Amino acid sequence: MRFYFLLYMVGAPFFSLLAQRDTLPFLDEVVITATRQERRLGNVAIPVQLIQRKQIQQAGSMRLRDILQEQSGLQLMSGFGTGLQMQGLNPEHTLILLDGQPLIGRTSGVLDLSRISLSGIKRIEIIKGPSSSLYGSEAMAGVINLITDNGVKPQAEASLRYGVADTKRGWGVPFSSQNLEHTEADVHFSFKLKKWTVKQSANYLYADGISYRPFSQDRIPRPISRFTSQSVLQGPIGKKVDMRVLTRANQDQFRQQFAVQNNGVTTASFGRELNSELVFQPTITYRPSASLVVSTKAYITHYVGDQQLRFLAPTDSTYKDRFEQRMYRIENQVDIKKGTTTLVAGVGIQLEQANSTRYDAFTSKKENSVRYAFAQWEVKLGEKWISVVGARFDHHTLFSAALTPKWALRYQPNNRLSFKGSIGQGFKAPDFRQLFLNFTNSAAGGYSVFGANQAIDVITNLNRLGQIAELKSDFSKLSQLRPEFSTGYNFEINYSITTSIRAQASFFRNDINSLIDVRQVATRIDGSQLFSYLNVNRAFTQGGELGVQWQLHKSWNVNFGYQYLQTADKDERSRVFQQKEYIRDLSGSTRVMNSTEYVGLPNRSKHQAQLKLTYESSADRFVHLRLLYRSRWTIANSNGNTVHDSQDEFAQGFVQVNLSAGLPITSYLVFQAGIDNLLNYQDLFYQPNLQPRTVFILARVKIPSKKTSINQ
Repeated sequence: MRFYFLLYMVGAPFFSLLAQRDTLPFLDEVVITATRQERRLGNVAIPVQLIQRKQIQQAGSMRLRDILQEQSGLQLMSGFGTGLQMQGLNPEHTLILLDGQPLIGRTSGVLDLSRISLSGIKRIEIIKGPSSSLYGSEAMAGVINLITDNGVKPQAEASLRYGVADTKRGWGVPFSSQNLEHTEADVHFSFKLKKWTVKQSANYLYADGISYRPFSQDRIPRPISRFTSQSVLQGPIGKKVDMRVLTRANQDQFRQQFAVQNNGVTTASFGRELNSELVFQPTITYRPSASLVVSTKAYITHYVGDQQLRFLAPTDSTYKDRFEQRMYRIENQVDIKKGTTTLVAGVGIQLEQANSTRYDAFTSKKENSVRYAFAQWEVKLGEKWISVVGARFDHHTLFSAALTPKWALRYQPNNRLSFKGSIGQGFKAPDFRQLFLNFTNSAAGGYSVFGANQAIDVITNLNRLGQIAELKSDFSKLSQLRPEFSTGYNFEINYSITTSIRAQASFFRNDINSLIDVRQVATRIDGSQLFSYLNVNRAFTQGGELGVQWQLHKSWNVNFGYQYLQTADKDERSRVFQQKEYIRDLSGSTRVMNSTEYVGLPNRSKHQAQLKLTYESSADRFVHLRLLYRSRWTIANSNGNTVHDSQDEFAQGFVQVNLSAGLPITSYLVFQAGIDNLLNYQDLFYQPNLQPRTVFILARVKIPSKKTSINQ
């Protein structure tokens, strides 16, 4: 049955287009995310990293996780899903957007990048550094914006990818019972309906062994199926008015079977998880003149996560976990351009709701409304300078308001050299999980996590009933959570050494105040831990990035990227420099800790690098080799002191090699093959979502079309 479904997806869109052929036009590189309006990449004052559709296809990537892991300065984190770390800040501080609107459905603060299909996505824009001046909460570290195809020409494209891996033998054999296999089909087509353009894309994935939870004690294949459908309808509704409506639906279903060890107890369970997401995004744009654009955007999205498990012991005991999140937003934006000055301003209102079995009760609906306004003024000062000044004001009902300004400056003395610098403030509001969570994980040893709004009352009541063995020192720090704030500094130099060699160097620092952290605040008499959320840390992340692009020959290209990262909890660092922290030497004796032994915040690698070598005689005839390096990172404090140091528990660094190659068979058909994780690096304990060596083949059919329409 699955084979016929995949065959239908690959073949269905082509019957109406077989007689229509044309060549797709070349589109200039423009970006939107940095300024909320279209700008040529070379004229943007804020650093932007751009991933075009061709790069996505040549890597054989169909999931957002796969393409982002190969980008300089981005680190993937394995946990409850695959999250993204940017400039040393955790996944909850990076905002993921679809055409400028936020994707929801985070688990433990992580938006799982594996669930996001790239079907219908034309390019990806990455803004590093605080972007709250335009996008509000969750943009402390930066923004990743998925831009859908906005073209109007009829066309069709479909691809089918099959991959195979074997965790024991190293090389998978197709259709073997020991294999981990994945089959993924993707289709995208568009056509004209009078003055309207209709675009449809769909992606279906069926795979073994995708969702591994951290610290699980086994590696049983857990089949997963994912389906994504995206539709776009766009066209004029008047001489100066256009409308665009995007709808997107996503559903994941996976079988689960795992054993988790916590506090000396191993808990075995099996069951299933079902996640679904719906997005509805209409936009009306009014252009009364060339210098004035008014757009009204509505956004409705709904996410449901549902997990049901059964435990092997005690017999017939069950666990059910359900989370529903809804977001409603309406926003109006005005773009004014006069001479060398551009003004972008907007106002909006947003309502966010959530129900969860992890809160007081599933029927207890949690709400937070946000009223916001933003403005950004861009002015070109002569031929060499561009200045951008902006700010945003957010008022949340659950806590006080936040004002986040930003200033960026670009200087280009000549065609070969340019400088970009910015300073801005970011903030992140406490989410529903951090405020209202009331969760005991019976599937992992019985630990509990309580939101800050109720932790004191719950734990005090448990203590009164004699169920608490110890109150930790952090219990006295429990209070109402405040938003996290950061001040970010970014500086970038771009220099064309020759016509074929370009170099880029950037430096960044983020100073964070009121960082929300999860801490153990008590222990039950049975030894299980109780956690809650505190504003405890003043921290910083800082570092530099280096990038070099070298066009060796018209067909050969080398791309190198490197990031150096330093992080610290400022209070911990101060204690270390004041010689108030201790460590054990090789003989087991306690001594004062040296400042060089302090490693900063956990789960961060100090060094990261990518090397990409590409041979390309045409867009479809290529060989693409990527080497990814990540140095070791701290996992846990294991030697008894209060900071993370060089003697703690580390995950080892690794090198991952990915290889892909493409060959056009006909003008319509392209064949592609590749190997992901060629060196077969695996770390089942610390990198559970990293798949073993996977060999894949991919076939893509493309039919561009002439300008014809379907009149009905």
